[in-house]
Amino acid sequence: MDGTETRQRRAEELGLRYALSTGRLPRVSEDGPLSVPESQRVSPKPLGTELSRETALSIGLQVIVPFIFAGLGLSGAGILLNYFQHWPVFMEVKDLLTLVPPLVGLKGNLEMTLASRLSTAANTGQIDDPREQHRVISSNLALIQVQATVVGFLAAMAALLLGALSRGELDFEKVELLCASSVITAFLAAFALGMLMVSIVIGARKLGVNPDNIATPIAASLGDLITLSILAFFSSFFYKYKDSRYLTPLVCISLMALTPVWVLIAKKNPPIMKILKFGWFPIILAMMISSFGGLILNKTISKEQYKGMAIFTPIICGVGGNLVAIQTSRISTYLHMWSTPGVLPLWMKKFWPNPCSTFCTSEINSMSARVLLFLVIPGHLIFLYVIYLVEGHSVPNSKTFVVCYLLAGLMQVTILLYLAEVMTRLTWHQALDPDNHCIPYLTGLGDLLGTGLLALCFLISWLLSEAELDGTLELASGPP
Repeated sequence: MDGTETRQRRAEELGLRYALSTGRLPRVSEDGPLSVPESQRVSPKPLGTELSRETALSIGLQVIVPFIFAGLGLSGAGILLNYFQHWPVFMEVKDLLTLVPPLVGLKGNLEMTLASRLSTAANTGQIDDPREQHRVISSNLALIQVQATVVGFLAAMAALLLGALSRGELDFEKVELLCASSVITAFLAAFALGMLMVSIVIGARKLGVNPDNIATPIAASLGDLITLSILAFFSSFFYKYKDSRYLTPLVCISLMALTPVWVLIAKKNPPIMKILKFGWFPIILAMMISSFGGLILNKTISKEQYKGMAIFTPIICGVGGNLVAIQTSRISTYLHMWSTPGVLPLWMKKFWPNPCSTFCTSEINSMSARVLLFLVIPGHLIFLYVIYLVEGHSVPNSKTFVVCYLLAGLMQVTILLYLAEVMTRLTWHQALDPDNHCIPYLTGLGDLLGTGLLALCFLISWLLSEAELDGTLELASGPP
């Protein structure tokens, strides 16, 4: 099918999209093949035209403010993590540090995926009708509560398993505390951020701003702060009352018992129910990938040569996940508007495109990738400046570290943006929704890449400073 045929099917796709969102097929009318009942008809806006009118400047102006706001939130999260790591519960229960990346990463697995789904729904006119809006929003919120509860429990199990493998023993006394802390953190953070995402997408739609550009950065800005604060507060609370035998099991059982309620609400929307049945693999695999990043953090955070690791981890992981989520959401919306699941547009037929075509063409997705890539260095410089102002004594201040850190951030985002282009094409070709299947993988990879590259930056900086110090000592101790 060529691009012309794809565009000619646009009216039929809108009718089909109505069927997907309501679970009912549009009825056949006398005038044409597909029509929607007048009482339920939604007037979609001409969004294909809106997207085609976007320029690099307009994309940049829409993205930059929430991106900087998100980065400041991530900087605050890094400062908080640096503070929390010295709390008794974090020093006693080391596996809590392994939990940080997967729990914080839930905003990529759940909230950013939610924001991307709602943005696509908004951009295709699905939530313009008030009754349809209520049904779509309630079912999506119920979905992420189920996912958060289950993934929170599995994240605790993964942290315990990785900790046991690295230490050679399993501490059964900490199992209940870790599970209760993880589940309640995931549950409350998902609820708070889910409500925030709904408000942002609806508000952006009313203001005429593309929610793809702003929803995910704002999720990132507050997601880490909210998640870390909830984790620290409840883990300390459970640690304080660790002698109360029934407290932590009661919390876990109560939250698990709510799962059938959320499932009943999600059943109102058949596509959401399909995600609930078959959409577990991406978020669980993404959680496992993030857990390996958490293991790296756990093993490095207390060592002298990695001083400051806690501060920079949320920033580098968050910036990478933030930017790739924006790009994935945009490509997904583009495919929903110009093609049908299983059929790639003619100009996107290659599954593994040339990297130059991803970043260096005039096509709209390539242009947005360039804009997002150009934000990396200036953004990180701003966040570095904020960190040095607030916590300058706790982080490396060498030029070597700054250069290595900026290169690591650029490398991370470049890899992720290219993978976003590849993965959205592959999932769309398989008739899968990129909103649900790509963002979890990419944010999980962003956590692992970011943590690994950051640890390498600290190691290189430390080795070079040691070599420089040894050379200075040799000169000082040499013959006069």
